[in-house]
Amino acid sequence: RNNSIFFLASMKIQLFPLLCSFAYAFAPPAVQSPRSMMPSASSSTIPSSFSFGGPRQSANIVVLSSSSLESDFGSAMPEKPQMSLNEMMLESATKYIIQLEAQLGEGVQPPKELDELRQARDAKADGIAVKIYELMIEVGMTYDINDLGILTPTEFVITDNLDVPEVKQEFAQLYSYGMKLSQRGLVSVETVKEIVMERLIKRTGLEPEEFDKWLGY
Repeated sequence: RNNSIFFLASMKIQLFPLLCSFAYAFAPPAVQSPRSMMPSASSSTIPSSFSFGGPRQSANIVVLSSSSLESDFGSAMPEKPQMSLNEMMLESATKYIIQLEAQLGEGVQPPKELDELRQARDAKADGIAVKIYELMIEVGMTYDINDLGILTPTEFVITDNLDVPEVKQEFAQLYSYGMKLSQRGLVSVETVKEIVMERLIKRTGLEPEEFDKWLGY
């Protein structure tokens, strides 16, 4: 698919913190291949409630020394206020919007989900995590990204390339993001299942049971 296979396959380190930074226990992942992030068939982390086929078991970082932290100046600095979960979601939404707007090629139309996320962010509405997840899927499925990070509409036909490992890896990543959101209580299981069905499974042309088997679950 030109110079990149899928958007998320090459941008996962930037997008993962944007989607999950508001889930307190999440930290940006170490550099790893998409496949290493996938649960294996023998040790699946997918709850049975997710099953569609029936039940189944650097930027430069400045590190201050301890002496610096103990200086009069350091002790005089006020503590950074803790952000609420809602504030973290709003911040993540804003960062994601800015990132995507900067990456769109000249004359390239953004997906409608970008405006939906912006409206939800501006209204401080519930369900921002859902809007971020839906936007991630649409960008990953409908755009290519070149070596400069510029997004352009893709002509890649998913159904003709299900045997390409990177295709399966990206679907697995997107599926996994949804599960993590649900497990953290940010999106309901039923909502994730609906999104996965409409925005992932249907794009493969597979039945739900076939989709599970295709991903190795």
